[in-house]
Parts: sequence; C-alpha cells; structure tokens
Amino acid sequence: MQRNNRIGRSSGFTLVELLIVIIVIAVLAAIAIPRFINSSARSKEASLHSDLKLVRDAIERFHSDTSVFPPSLDALSSTIAPSTGLDATGASVGINAPDFHGPYVASVPLDPVSASGLNYSVTAGSVGAVSSSASGTDSSGIPFSSY
Repeated sequence: MQRNNRIGRSSGFTLVELLIVIIVIAVLAAIAIPRFINSSARSKEASLHSDLKLVRDAIERFHSDTSVFPPSLDALSSTIAPSTGLDATGASVGINAPDFHGPYVASVPLDPVSASGLNYSVTAGSVGAVSSSASGTDSSGIPFSSY
C-alpha cells in the first residue's frame, strides 16, 4: 500500500492565494465601477437631446403646415386641429383646419432628467422654443437649460 505524501494537509487554497484573488478583484472593481457610475445620467442626457430634437422637429413641421406655432405641446400629438395657434409675438391666430396634418408626434415625451414636462415658450420673441425643465448641469458641466 502506498501512502499519500500529503498526510495531514487538505486540498484547497491557502490564505495567501485567497488574499491575492481578493486584491485582484478589488483592483478590477476600482477600475470598472467609476466607468458605470454615471452611465445612467449620461443615458438620460442622451435621451433628453433626442427628445428635444424630436419635439423641435415636430414644432417646425406644425409651423410649416399651419404658419403658426402650436398653442401647447399637447397640440403636437392631437389628431384634430386646434382652433388657434400662436404667431411670433405670442398672439392667438386661427388655424385653417385643412392645413393641419397632425399628429406630429405620437406622444409628447417627458424630460427624462427631471421626469416632468418639457418647457414650452409662448412669450414674444421665443414663441415655439422648447427646453429642458431640469435644473442644474449635465455630466459635462453644460446647463440643461441650454440644450
């Protein structure tokens, strides 16, 4: 009979081997975690850029068809022409229903950063302008209001 040369020694990992593995995992985590921490914020910012472009294009198509700006953002998703729109001064102007070719968007998106509605201007000089309702700045330091 041959005896096992490892008498009294169990098979497994030594404490030093386990510590090395833990250190390697910690180093990898220290490299990877910072890359993913802001990924949610960056995806919301990208979504905001996309949503603003979509809504601005819809406002432009509405204006091109009717020669007025929509009275509210909800008019962009309407299947029925609103009775009035806004001219560049913010004055209410009647809409010729056959000129309306809506809906211009399926639904008006919410601001993904603030989770509330987008800001829509009906003030003279900026009628038809849409902007983010989020306050503060994005991950690059750019104010959301300037998007």
